[in-house]
Parts: sequence; structure tokens; C-alpha cells
Amino acid sequence: MMYPLLGTLALALPLLAATTALAQPREFRCIGAERLEDDVFEVRFPARSARPGDSARTPVAAAAALAAADPSRNICVLGHAVREGGQTTSTELAARRAREVAEMLAVAHGIERDRIRAEARNPGFSRRTENREARSVTIVVLPSAGPAPAPAPAPAPAPAPAPAPAQPTAPPARAPSAETPATPPSTEKPSSP
Repeated sequence: MMYPLLGTLALALPLLAATTALAQPREFRCIGAERLEDDVFEVRFPARSARPGDSARTPVAAAAALAAADPSRNICVLGHAVREGGQTTSTELAARRAREVAEMLAVAHGIERDRIRAEARNPGFSRRTENREARSVTIVVLPSAGPAPAPAPAPAPAPAPAPAPAQPTAPPARAPSAETPATPPSTEKPSSP
């Protein structure tokens, strides 16, 4: 009775290992992402809440559309919170907010989780994190991870064939006439008997 179970388990293990290998996270960092100005979206939160309101749908959908259009673009989700309740409490709230928005991007919009980083930012971490922005999440759709592929160069025209070297032309051969024998006459004199 145990043998069928072991056989099934033996078949399932390679599949589990392959799935884990495929799910490796992409290598990218969000350090400095708050300084970017293009493709940045803000999601506002109520005070002391990690649940975004209905107004969050629009910026999240816009960020997801950009990321879906170019799979080489990754997303940084930066959570912010004011320092109410101490540094640890505000950092935990900022992290929960970032995770909520990251889940919205992944679940509701189908963005691969390995393309999303959710991080907490403390007040004062950057110039952008001020009290008015501290109850929010900033979504930054990063520039393309690699250089755009260079357009294929136009095929060069085929070089013209080089002229063949000049060769002396021989006069055309004449066809044998009826007067001319096919074999040349012998130049030897017949010998006398």
C-alpha cells in the first residue's frame, strides 16, 4: 500500500524542484527609485490604515498597464507612514501598505511577483517623503532593465561582380571546307622502290 504513494512522491519531487527553480526573483533594487520622476504613481491611505480606498484602483491600474506593456520593466512599491506610535510601528505600517499595493498589482492585474519589490520608507528617508505624503504608497515603474534592442541594420547592397580579367580572344575556328582534306597532307616524300 505504501509503494504507490512512494512512486507518486518520486514523480512529484522533480516537478516541485523545477517549479522552485523557475520562481527565482529577478535581480533589481529600489534604492534611489524615489528620485525618479517619470512613471510614478501615488496611492493614498486613510490614517493608521493599511487598506487602500477605492481611489487606489486608478493609479494601480495605470502602473500595471505600463508594466504589462514592457515585461522588462520592474516595479518598486514604496510604503510611507508618519511617525505616530514610534519608529517601529510606522515602519511596519509602511511595509503593510506596500505589500497591499504589491498584492493588487500581482493578483488583480497579473504582474509577475518577481517583478515587484515592496519596501517601507521612513519619514526623512528621502526628500519626497514628507508628512503630506507619509500616508501613501509610491509606485515607481522602473525604466527598462536592459538597453532597447538595436534595430537590425539594413542589409548592405550586394557588391557588383568584378569584371572578369581581359583575355585575348582567339579568332573563331573555321569549319573544314570540301577542298581541304580532314587530315593534313604528309610532308614526307614517298620512298622509291
